[in-house]
Amino acid sequence: MELLFGIIVGIFVLIFLVAVHEFGHGIVARRNGVVVEEFGIGFPPLAWGKRIKKSVLGKNVKYTINWLPLGGFVKLQGENDAAAGKGDYGAASYWSKTKILFAGVVVNWLVAVLIFTVLAWTGLPKIPAIANQFSVDGDTRVERKPVRIMGLVEGYPAEKTGFKVYDEVLVFNGQKIETVEQLISNTTEYRGQTVSMTIKRDGVEQTKTVQLRDGNKSNFGAQLGQQERIHATWSAPIVGVVTTAQFTWETFKGVGGLLADLGGGIVSQFSFNNSTRKAGGEQLQKAEDSVAGPVAIVGMILPSAAEAGLTELLFITAIISLALTVMNVLPIPAFDGGRWFLMTLYKLRKKELTKEKEEKIVGISFMILMGLVVLITIADVKKFF
Repeated sequence: MELLFGIIVGIFVLIFLVAVHEFGHGIVARRNGVVVEEFGIGFPPLAWGKRIKKSVLGKNVKYTINWLPLGGFVKLQGENDAAAGKGDYGAASYWSKTKILFAGVVVNWLVAVLIFTVLAWTGLPKIPAIANQFSVDGDTRVERKPVRIMGLVEGYPAEKTGFKVYDEVLVFNGQKIETVEQLISNTTEYRGQTVSMTIKRDGVEQTKTVQLRDGNKSNFGAQLGQQERIHATWSAPIVGVVTTAQFTWETFKGVGGLLADLGGGIVSQFSFNNSTRKAGGEQLQKAEDSVAGPVAIVGMILPSAAEAGLTELLFITAIISLALTVMNVLPIPAFDGGRWFLMTLYKLRKKELTKEKEEKIVGISFMILMGLVVLITIADVKKFF
């Protein structure tokens, strides 16, 4: 039941993030004289629709709810670059088109800023990917959450004793546990001995007897984690903006590393050298492990965040919003950034981007993208099993 609730929450989060992205396109399009024909939640087939005579997106806009819960869309009049009629997207100026294309990106970025600002007030988790996460000296309080078990090694003391993922470790052999490093040090010091450990699970404290292994590594057999949260007051909006900028940069670096692993892995598979092909295979595996598609996001990541609590759910929502931001500025014709790149390229060449050329380029790009989505989805399904 919890998994089903998490999946439903995940679907709503994705729909919300894509819907506000598309709403941004629609608002800016209207402000620049482009007619908005339809704003849809989900994708066809149609479940419900109504044409509104006057709304924030303009006159006679059709608002629809569709059966495929994969996000949403906005339909503009004359969407191809060559359209020239009054109110057509294609008839708008280059600057107007630029604003329309990147409006969704800006909205997703601002959503992340808003969420990180709220979390800075209530408790913003420290982000491991950011080495020097921003905070304002004099207006920062760091809260350390209890040490938690984040993973178990089969056959090791933690798993044999009956510990579970998300258990909080409170006391080790009479000593209060404050940090992960302290717990690791204690399990090393008492290796091979029988100790008592007090944990908290679902709000209830339990004390268990644990027989530690006698070795130099992994005497306990658990992956440990401890969340630190930054609390701010007046500086929360500043923390929200700078943290969003920091994470945006880290996301771009992550995408660059992913593309490097993917490209290098594919090229290496054509080598006659076995070692090169093996190294390339490891690069491809690394790329596969670092990518999550819709199935993993809705079926694994967001449900886990929802189960962990509202803070974690908001945090993951902000990260996904930033991922949509970065994805949509990439020069891939099926994305907003790609459409802008294509439009700009033809403008610089002083060539006409005809409807046929645009549809062909975007269509091929979309097919390649869908192929990647299928591969990522297959990888996502494999993670379930």
